[in-house]
Amino acid sequence: MDLQECRKELDGIDRQLTELFERRMEICGQVAQTKIASGKAVYDGEREKQKLDAVEAMAHGEFNQTAVRELFSQIMTISRRYQYRLLAEHGKGVDLGFEKIPALKMKDVRVVYQGVEGAYSHGAALQFFGEDANVYHVERFQDAMKEVSEGRADYAVLPIENSSAGAVVDMYDLLTGFNNYIVAETFLPVNHALLGLPDAELSDIRTVYSHPQALMQSSRFLNAQEGWRQVSCLNTAVAACKVVEDKDKSQAAVASEIAGKLYGLKVLKPSIQNNQGNTTRFVILANRPIYREGASRISLCFELPHHSGTLYNMLGNFIFNHVNMVMIESRPIPGRNWEYRFFVDIEGSLEDSAVANALKGISAEALNMRILGNY
Repeated sequence: MDLQECRKELDGIDRQLTELFERRMEICGQVAQTKIASGKAVYDGEREKQKLDAVEAMAHGEFNQTAVRELFSQIMTISRRYQYRLLAEHGKGVDLGFEKIPALKMKDVRVVYQGVEGAYSHGAALQFFGEDANVYHVERFQDAMKEVSEGRADYAVLPIENSSAGAVVDMYDLLTGFNNYIVAETFLPVNHALLGLPDAELSDIRTVYSHPQALMQSSRFLNAQEGWRQVSCLNTAVAACKVVEDKDKSQAAVASEIAGKLYGLKVLKPSIQNNQGNTTRFVILANRPIYREGASRISLCFELPHHSGTLYNMLGNFIFNHVNMVMIESRPIPGRNWEYRFFVDIEGSLEDSAVANALKGISAEALNMRILGNY
């Protein structure tokens, strides 16, 4: 056959495939109706494996066998999503366990942040809750999470992502270790200064202290200084405190100018951050699964079986339901070498039917899915 004849035959085959696919979806709809009546789960991993083995055995040649298995894997994934949608339309969607509220309580609340006065987390807490907010600090991120989970604080304000240095990875691990929920977020511009003792000069500096993120965010300036040692601290304000306490004019801190004024330090060099538009995203956490009217972002995490294609198939739940994913991170699962927990942010609200349907599919097929918040 010439090229034109090949194309014509392919067009005919594609029409047949489309007709057969539509017929298959009709039957899947009938299957969904029986599952609605019986309460049977949509996903049956063993049944799908048997089916994939069977269609693979029908094909001839190694390439065709692999391709047919992949093709039918995708067809069955689409079929499941269609069935989830039908179940949701008949009131059989998953109970997401969150309560919708008109607004967050902002007055007469206690707010905890990690660090000390003058830290960026302190600034973020005051930015979100107001200058007169009842805020207090603890030493570590996990201490702040514990204050909220045990009810001593109404909210915690903690950093989760920076526009230059990326994710604050410790926070992702802590989100799965406590029953706290993200209820809001706030963005704080980062303006790092090099701070020293009042009698210090730039030429005196030999050691610089700061949080690892702040050191990374100021790396171009710091790495250009010959002979300077960079030392990590719990946060930027702790670094400023150390310079004050040690009274060593060869030491400096990377922190905010506000911290410098608070602790009586001199600005040796202002605005040393790599990116002058540098911004940190902070999350506000509470110990109740609530979300505000108008919430438009959802954070969740899940684990997957450790074999090819599982993440691809899982994210397909967003594609099929036209849900936009805006972030994905992975973190190792403790005690399970080379296995990972995925953290995903999507656009939408838990009351959106498309979002609920996507989460229904993920909750049915993933391991340990958890919604971290809608905000």
